[in-house]
Amino acid sequence: MVTSELGPPKNADRSAIEKKAGILKGFVDAVNVTDNQTAIVRMSSIAASSILVSLGLEPIMQMVTRDRNRIAMQSDILGAYALGIRNILCLTGDHQKFGNHPQAKNVFDLDSVQLVASVKAMRDDKKFISKEEIKEAEPRMFIGAAESPFSDPTEIRILRLKKKIQAGADFIQTQAIYDIDRFEEWMKDVRHKGLDTKTHLLVGLIPLKSFGMAKYMNNNVAGVGVPEELMNRVKEAENPKEEGIKICVEAIERLKKIEGVDGVHIMAIEWEEAVPVITEKAGLLPRPLVKEAV
Repeated sequence: MVTSELGPPKNADRSAIEKKAGILKGFVDAVNVTDNQTAIVRMSSIAASSILVSLGLEPIMQMVTRDRNRIAMQSDILGAYALGIRNILCLTGDHQKFGNHPQAKNVFDLDSVQLVASVKAMRDDKKFISKEEIKEAEPRMFIGAAESPFSDPTEIRILRLKKKIQAGADFIQTQAIYDIDRFEEWMKDVRHKGLDTKTHLLVGLIPLKSFGMAKYMNNNVAGVGVPEELMNRVKEAENPKEEGIKICVEAIERLKKIEGVDGVHIMAIEWEEAVPVITEKAGLLPRPLVKEAV
């Protein structure tokens, strides 16, 4: 499985979505559509996901609990499914103090684990959170959650993963991973607890564009550590972007061999052009065509 990511524009320009979709189509199986990432106002994830559906791509609609109460979340889930959106990634969301509306009030009526459980109940039990029955057309979403293996405190990360799987996460996307040796050790723990057989695990990868980006990721992004060897490779490279792509491809080759890894999630931040190159160089093409189940 290969997924990527698309950030909606900070305006109402549909063509911005169409342009990014045109770059990614045929090179990935599905595309994450972010939900006001970094707490900055953007086109809604539902609208952008609906545009992807119309263009023949498979969206994974992100939904954060920061901005909606349980009424709004359940309503948006029903609406999204009616628009042809079949996948949802349940997230907490970045705190509003990091965005362009720091004075905004957060909601957090539910946390991300509770959101996963709520979507599962709507799908499998045909019930809203209130226990009221959903008559007939229930939203049969494929449910995802996120995990950051190396965020502090690291000793609880496997427990959080287990909690999300038990709540109903059909797939997990991880935070960006650069230290594959450390990730291999984490996966041993995942397999030891039998969690690899209970969900589908996609490993997050962010291709590096420059030494400055590598340094920023290492120092400022929670749960992300860039090994010194990789930092030096990008720093000394004649073409840092090419080196970043090479590092990403090497990571994919190693991840292919790790038991329990079901795919990769390539987050090329405002660099969608890198995704076709990475998937081709990593031998991930052509992508299989899958018909939607009736």
